[in-house]
Parts: sequence; structure tokens; C-alpha cells
Amino acid sequence: MLLSISLIILVSLVLTSIFQKLKIPGIISMILTGILLGPYVLNLIDSQILNVSADLRQIALIVILIRAGLTVDLKDLKKVGRPAILLSFIPATVEIVVIALLSPIIFDISLIESLILGSVVAAVSPAVVVPRMIHLIETKKGTQKSIPQMILAGASLDDIYVIILFTSFVQIYQTNQYSLSAVFQLPISIVLGIVLGIIIGLLMVFLFKKFHIRDTVKVFVLFGVAFLMIFLETVLKPFVPISGLLSIMVLGGTILKFYPALASRLTLKFSKIWVGAEIMLFVLVGALMDISVLKNIGLLAVILIVVSLILRMASVYLICSKTGLSRKEKLFVSFSYLPKATVQAAIGAIPLALGIPAGSLILTVAVVSIMISAPIGAILIDTTANKFLESTPEI
Repeated sequence: MLLSISLIILVSLVLTSIFQKLKIPGIISMILTGILLGPYVLNLIDSQILNVSADLRQIALIVILIRAGLTVDLKDLKKVGRPAILLSFIPATVEIVVIALLSPIIFDISLIESLILGSVVAAVSPAVVVPRMIHLIETKKGTQKSIPQMILAGASLDDIYVIILFTSFVQIYQTNQYSLSAVFQLPISIVLGIVLGIIIGLLMVFLFKKFHIRDTVKVFVLFGVAFLMIFLETVLKPFVPISGLLSIMVLGGTILKFYPALASRLTLKFSKIWVGAEIMLFVLVGALMDISVLKNIGLLAVILIVVSLILRMASVYLICSKTGLSRKEKLFVSFSYLPKATVQAAIGAIPLALGIPAGSLILTVAVVSIMISAPIGAILIDTTANKFLESTPEI
């Protein structure tokens, strides 16, 4: 196992440094590392690691959600208003609908499997978008019209929206229920997830203010609480629906609201943890990818992804049509909603682990969406930021 971990870390870091010099996101190199070292090519990853792969990926997803909660300030949402709220669900909804309509024709899978596929693919990538928007805010590019703030807020909520839909579609598939009660479970799980997150968040704020604890220990406390929330969702599932993932993000948001100084420090801690979590997440997703499936559906997957991305971009452009943004600024926002990576890697293999017949296909399409959209989106953001956005004048 130690040799496998060593290879995962060293090979991914070497490839990442090479890819970054070529202006290609490092996550692509991590996926390629997983494919190369995985059971379908060189078979150098210990089976014990692959056996706990689902748990490791869920831990990475928890890190993503806590970081999102600690950084998404509701004041930013109020500042940018309607566009950010619309961007948080309309582009993803458009993409899910497009994929749900086309997938049964292209891949001959059921409608509910197509909806699961759509919800896996639809989220925008915080790993690609967030650091670039933060850089724009720091360099005051487009900040006069709050463009990076709008993208940050909308993209973060977009991820949560898609994850909630994904868990709902999976639940419908597992229970085989298409009744009204199944539909009503979604808003109930959202409301209860928010309530639980606020309650636990307020409790954490009280404890952290009452008792002096090192920030590193606080990180472990938050991990323990987050794991407990996921467990609680599973235990309560037969009785009442509750979104454990949403409650984790709301927990982070509550800390940001009532203890912003701590939220700022914890964000730095979790950003360091993410360095390791990111490697494990993307390498393990690459390792699970069956090359033979890619050979069979590769071209079809590319066509599906390209069509859905074009329509997604069109929806983003239309949302920005009455915001006072110029044509170039609208295009920049549209480009910023292209990259996919983190959420696809975190949830893409879950259908396969649950034994869903289209699970291998869903994972393959998810990986293809990352390989296409992450480098193209990152390059478009980087090359158009200086050309399409105005610098805020110094006062």
C-alpha cells in the first residue's frame, strides 16, 4: 500500500508540474495518473486503496463543501443580486435537461439514469473557477461590476444545487418511486439540511468561542461533525429526508456569518488539506475508469458534452443580458461556467459503487467532461480576463 501511495503522490506531482507549464489544469494530470496506475493499465494501485476509494472520495467532497461554506458570503449574493441567484441553478438545469433528453437516444439508458448522468456532469468546477475569480478580485479586474463576485457566488451555489439533485435522483432510482411524495422529499431534505446546518454551526461557534482550542484541532472537530451529519442522513433516511451534504455547507456558512475571523483562518487550513485531498480524489477517479468503455462511447460522449456545453453557455449569456454587462463581459461569464472537474470527480463514481447498470458509462462521461471542459474553460478564462474585463481604477 505504501508503494501505491508513493506512486500516486510522486507521479501526479511530476505530471502536474509539467501540465501547469503547458497552461493545462493539474487535475487533468491527476486523472491521467489514476488511469495509468489503475487496474485497467499498469495495475500498480493496491486493491486495499481501491476498496476504500468511495470513502476517500467522500472525504474530499466534504472538504469541498466545508470550504464553500466558509467562503460564500451572503453579502456577495445580496450585492450581485438576481444574476447570481439565476446563475446558481438555470445553467445547470438546462444542461441536465439536455443530457436527460439526449442520453436515452445516444446511450440507450433509462430516463432516471439519464437524469443521474446529467446531475453528475452539470456542476461547474470550484477547483478551476474559484482561484481564478479570487485572483481577479485581488487584481481588481471586473470588480467594478462585481463580475468575479457574481461568478463565485453563483458557481458555489450551483455545486450545491446539483449535488442535491443528484442525491434526489439516486434516491428515486433506488426506491423506484416517482410519486408526489418523492417529489416533496427534495424541498423537505433541503429545509431540514439548512436547519441542521444552522443549529450545528451555532453550536460550533459557541463552543469555539467558549473554549480555547487550536485551529488545527477545530479542523478535526469539523471533520468529525461532518462525518456525523452524513451518518445521520443515512440513519434518518427511512423516517425523514435530510440533506447531510447541504447541512455541511450551511455549517461552514454559519461559522462565516457569526465568527468571520475564525472562518478566515479555517479557510487557510482547509485549503492546505485540499492539496492532498485533490490528488487522492482525481487519481482515484482516473483509476476507476474502464478504458474499454471509453473506446466504445468516447466519440458519443464528446458529442453529448459539446452540445450540452454550448446550450449551457447560451443560458448563461441570456441570464446576463439585462445586467448592464458588455458583450465581452457576458462572454467571459459564459466561459467561466464551462470548466468541470471537482464535483464530477467527487460524485461521478457513486452510481458505479451503488451498482447502477449505467454506472460505468456515467463515470466515463464524467471523466470525458473533465478532460474537455477543464482545460478549455481554464484557457478561455485566463486568456480573456485581461481583454474582456475592465480594471477598477485606484481611488
